[in-house]
Amino acid sequence: MHKGRLEAFSDGVLAIILTIMVLEIKVPHGADFAALRPLLPVVLSYVLSFIYIGIYWNNHHMMLAGTSKVSGGILWANLHLLFWLSLVPFATGWMGENHFAKPAMVLYGVILLMAGVAYWILQSRIIALEGPNSTLARAVGRDFKGLSSPPLYVAGIAASFWNPWVAGGIYVAVALMWLIPDRRIERTLVEKSDGKHVG
Repeated sequence: MHKGRLEAFSDGVLAIILTIMVLEIKVPHGADFAALRPLLPVVLSYVLSFIYIGIYWNNHHMMLAGTSKVSGGILWANLHLLFWLSLVPFATGWMGENHFAKPAMVLYGVILLMAGVAYWILQSRIIALEGPNSTLARAVGRDFKGLSSPPLYVAGIAASFWNPWVAGGIYVAVALMWLIPDRRIERTLVEKSDGKHVG
């Protein structure tokens, strides 16, 4: 099956997720800057979630750029990923409205963990379809970021019961780790187009 519809549908869902999140930020009634102060937790949670959704959109785009075809299993794995990402606006709103309370931080971490697992499943399904010598398989390699993220999310969830700010620091650290440009797939695609073999 062609991957075009999967890409278009995923882009649409991610765009809706971002739209829902920004609509959750209510305009204050006051006309001075002091009226914005109560919105600070909401805005901070929005910024973090915007970065996470942006990271998923970027990596999803790069992953599919190295994919030539999709299967029914890949379509379901993609829907599984979008399901968890669609819960991000709810967790973001709850976290911001309650000033990063423990239950909200736990839920946020669980959703991040499950989205990470879902992304790994999708990646694995693509590699299983295209083979161990596929562009994606060669580009992913040992996948340090992918393997280190789930334990960090678990640490963040555990820290939420002790100190929500420590948990927030862990979630921010994972986001920053993924913000560092990862050129593996892009480099592999370039080398493939040049007729070179990636070791």
